[in-house]
Amino acid sequence: MVIKAAPVGEMDKRLVILTRERGKITAFARGARRPGNQLMGLSRPFAFGQFSLYEGRDSYSLRSAEITNYFEDLAQDMEGTCYGSYFLELADYYARENEDATGLLKLLYQSVRALLKPALKNELVQRIFELKTMVLNGEYTEAPPRPVSDSANYAWEYVIASPVEHLYTFTLTEQVLEEFARCVEMNKKRFIDREFHSLDILHTMM
Repeated sequence: MVIKAAPVGEMDKRLVILTRERGKITAFARGARRPGNQLMGLSRPFAFGQFSLYEGRDSYSLRSAEITNYFEDLAQDMEGTCYGSYFLELADYYARENEDATGLLKLLYQSVRALLKPALKNELVQRIFELKTMVLNGEYTEAPPRPVSDSANYAWEYVIASPVEHLYTFTLTEQVLEEFARCVEMNKKRFIDREFHSLDILHTMM
């Protein structure tokens, strides 16, 4: 999945792609900003599929791609796009080069999909994504970091233990979500020092 795209020179783009086998890699899409270029649509954030890359001495170059999901519906939802952009930013923070990123990529894909489910609150999707990302990186506590209700405690344990495919199968009441979110935030502050610009956008919107 393309998690970052930035203009380079007059017509190129510099991409950061999250891959299963090689983790986070940097690739250049030559001419991707030129109108009508076949790489234009392939080199935008959220594009998910199979990427064909040429490995040069210092970097990769994007040759082609078979995109299975552009997440075009997300582009119609400003709030959902902000949440999704934050997910990409957090994935970029955690991903490493030349490391297997199968779990993180699967989590990212399922989490962006969850933003398109009307039955799920975006904040719940955010907190599940944050906690599971920290779980994948070993940055979590087995129990919530503060006393909570049985429902919030169960949600915490469920996210930790469940496979990614089953994460977004529950909802929480406002009160329980508030408890759960507070615990995730405490865990995040304990393990993450970096601040995320997209998260500031979310706080401004809410």
